[in-house]
Amino acid sequence: MTAFPAPVTPVTPPLSSPLPSSPPSSPSSPSASVPSASEPPVQGRPERPCVSELRLSAYAGHRRARFPLGPLTVLAGPSGSGKTGALGAYEALARLAGGAPLDEVFPDPTARVPERARPDAQGRRGFRIGCTADGPRGPVRLDVAVQAEPRLRVVGERLSAGGLVLLETALRDPGRPTVEASWYTGGPAAVTRASLPDDRLGTPLLPLRVAGRTEGQRQVLAAAEQMVVALRSVFVCDPRPGRMRAPVPVGAGRLTRGCENLAAVLWRTRAECGRRHALLVEAVRAGCAGPVTDVLAEPVGDGRVRAVLDRGDGTRTGFERLGDGELRYAAMALVLLTGPGVLEVDPVGEVPEALQTLTVLADGLDLGLDPRQRGELLELAARMCERGHIRFTGAVSDGSWAREVPAARVVDLVP
Repeated sequence: MTAFPAPVTPVTPPLSSPLPSSPPSSPSSPSASVPSASEPPVQGRPERPCVSELRLSAYAGHRRARFPLGPLTVLAGPSGSGKTGALGAYEALARLAGGAPLDEVFPDPTARVPERARPDAQGRRGFRIGCTADGPRGPVRLDVAVQAEPRLRVVGERLSAGGLVLLETALRDPGRPTVEASWYTGGPAAVTRASLPDDRLGTPLLPLRVAGRTEGQRQVLAAAEQMVVALRSVFVCDPRPGRMRAPVPVGAGRLTRGCENLAAVLWRTRAECGRRHALLVEAVRAGCAGPVTDVLAEPVGDGRVRAVLDRGDGTRTGFERLGDGELRYAAMALVLLTGPGVLEVDPVGEVPEALQTLTVLADGLDLGLDPRQRGELLELAARMCERGHIRFTGAVSDGSWAREVPAARVVDLVP
């Protein structure tokens, strides 16, 4: 499938009516229904919640764009086509689902507003993003409208499933730091109304506000949980070779997005899971020049360690001698072969790890990699994604080579 972002038009629809028209049924429509929270999952649906579509209705250079996401997705397009923006929007939704406030997620919100968007009569401009989370309860949609000017705030949010609006918020009084929310009850009162803060997403707040006494309330909670679990546990992998060559202090810290502490993580993980470490050695052997019999960290004094390749003949090559492509390749292979306990991610503590999926986002997936390395890395990603506990979305300039991996879903972006 191909996602074609529509051309930017001069006028953005007013933020006072920020979201697309409601699904066929609203909270007060008794004919609408979603799977009951007490019903068993439908066969054929994913066991683990996952994001199956990203929507950028009006975000940076994107207008009315929809990106289908599979277990292994490659966004392909030339510079300026919006690959980085799409991955950034995904990360932003993940952080919002974790409860982060807007000003932390969008430190420069005006950069997210479509360039030619004009303010409405009240001088407001903003952007709109959303996604669909598939899982045991079926597809659940989340759409969010954010006002960037004159003040950063959420001005509209809608959580829906099966044609039923489960949560809807709207800005009623611009002078107050709240939005008016209504969520489905399904009891004597069709909906419950309350105020929510306008500086963060309402969906992850629902478990604190919804009692779960009625079947309708339990449907709301089940949909909110599926969305939050699908969006959380995102790791942005952006290896920085220039920072990966120096020795680092030994510590219990998790791998950062820049992978500069890779040596310390290797020091910890090599003994934790021999099977996964053997897979890492096999992967590094396929992507690095020369013989490789082990990948490990060794102490260099002062409580610091450096990462090395054991060549098997008594020679150990420090990572400081490796090329940028080899370092990026080794770092991404390590990410694919580890999990939330090793990576700096924000998992859902209340949900068993077996029911969660780690999502890895990698901009410039093929940056610095030769054809052999990028092919080996994508094949490794395909094997790991097939197991279901990890999903991978990367961005490349030319996706022709990625199409050679049958499991990869290539989405072409057009500038």
